[in-house]
Amino acid sequence: MSFEYLLTLALSALAYILGSMPFGLVVARLFGGPDPRSVGSGNIGATNVSRTTGRAAGLVTLLADIGKGALPTLLAVNLIPEPALVSMVGLSAFLGHLFPVFLRFRGGKGVATACGVFLIISPPALFLGACVFLVMALSTRYVSVGSISAALSLPLFLAILSGENGYVPLGTAVAILVVLKHTENIKRLRKGMENRFRSS
Repeated sequence: MSFEYLLTLALSALAYILGSMPFGLVVARLFGGPDPRSVGSGNIGATNVSRTTGRAAGLVTLLADIGKGALPTLLAVNLIPEPALVSMVGLSAFLGHLFPVFLRFRGGKGVATACGVFLIISPPALFLGACVFLVMALSTRYVSVGSISAALSLPLFLAILSGENGYVPLGTAVAILVVLKHTENIKRLRKGMENRFRSS
């Protein structure tokens, strides 16, 4: 096995461990809030932390979750600049958040961590996805609708942007997993029971 692949495996392991760090839980405790797994949607992500502990805690959680996707991906881009290998590292960070070893593999939905990954891989695709998120979230007032729509648009943006199509498989995998992680939200949307966010 070549050094490049050994390095990819090492970075992927590091990415998974970093992705597994439950920053939402840690931040909620530091801000004196409840365990996000026991209140609201039961999710450790920024949206639930914001609702249950406050916007400041939610913002810190958001930045931390973005960072744990961005950092290992940045290392990969600089050390092994091959789309397939970089994708392995980015996907490992994303999977760490979804299935964290520190929380018995019960994690968040991964949207912020995926943003961190694509912030490094393709800022233009992330920007376009963020635009989709804002349009859908603001028009429906459902964060989940914005997240699902943005995730599904990502492979398309990667495909049409020059030089980014090597990351289409990663974008597709992330989109599928984000939708699957939003299964309960989709059920609540169909029943009209999903929580809307407040604009003020």
